[in-house]
Amino acid sequence: MKKVVLCPNVYRDRQFTITKEVGRSLDAIGIEYAVSLPFTAENVTLPKGFHYEPMKAALKGADLMIAFGGDGSILHLAKTAAIHHIPILGINLGNLGYIAELENTDLELLKKLKDQQLQKEQRMMLDVRVYRNNKQVYSNIVLNDAVLTKGAVARVIKLQLYMSGKEFIRVGGDGIIFATPTGSTAYSLSAGGPIVDPVAQNILITPICAHSLVSPSYVLGPEQVIEVQSVNNGNKTVYLSADGGKAFLVKEGDRIVVRRSKYTTELIKLKDRSFYETLRIKMADREMR
Repeated sequence: MKKVVLCPNVYRDRQFTITKEVGRSLDAIGIEYAVSLPFTAENVTLPKGFHYEPMKAALKGADLMIAFGGDGSILHLAKTAAIHHIPILGINLGNLGYIAELENTDLELLKKLKDQQLQKEQRMMLDVRVYRNNKQVYSNIVLNDAVLTKGAVARVIKLQLYMSGKEFIRVGGDGIIFATPTGSTAYSLSAGGPIVDPVAQNILITPICAHSLVSPSYVLGPEQVIEVQSVNNGNKTVYLSADGGKAFLVKEGDRIVVRRSKYTTELIKLKDRSFYETLRIKMADREMR
């Protein structure tokens, strides 16, 4: 490993204390690094002592991205990392942090970055597209989930799902979540979905507050292609959000197509801890909050 891109979160590490410590750790083991902000910081004075580079320039020759802040920071960077085939290491400065590998007390493990054989995990992503009058008007890839949900007004929305061109289910309620195994511990779990091993290859469908006595989640195979249409919703607003990003307004008649992406997110593992050990620790922590 020759070059690492540090992606600090100005809202989680305001003085870049942890970022600077990571920089010193990389200097100590002879690894070059660049610093690039993953998103625009508003009304924040950036700490001095770093040369900040645009992401495109910083990624040249990079072998790894380090995301500071929590799972949200990793989700924000996942698309860029996947497209450029660069793995991510997450340092949790947030709350639960199921995806982030390290806590800010684990930084001594960074010396493992000099190892020739780093352990990596491939995480499946979803390809999400919207077609309007047979023209593509939206496209994204997600690591956690894509969510179709109602607007601010508390009205039931109706969504018709198809698989392989045939009717599958119709969901009435607050919306529906399409999640990867990585995203099974996020919004999908809160909505009653199952926990799935994050390295599995599945597409999860979880209704949100469905108006039905039976509203199961579905765990589908990775080759399934799901098409969704907003039906008989009139003037009710339906929004699509990818990995918690900016919402896209879905119109009546739009076709939303969800399938496994050709891209994957690659995560660096430095701890000798399984997903299930992490899950147990995080769940216990969650109960204590």
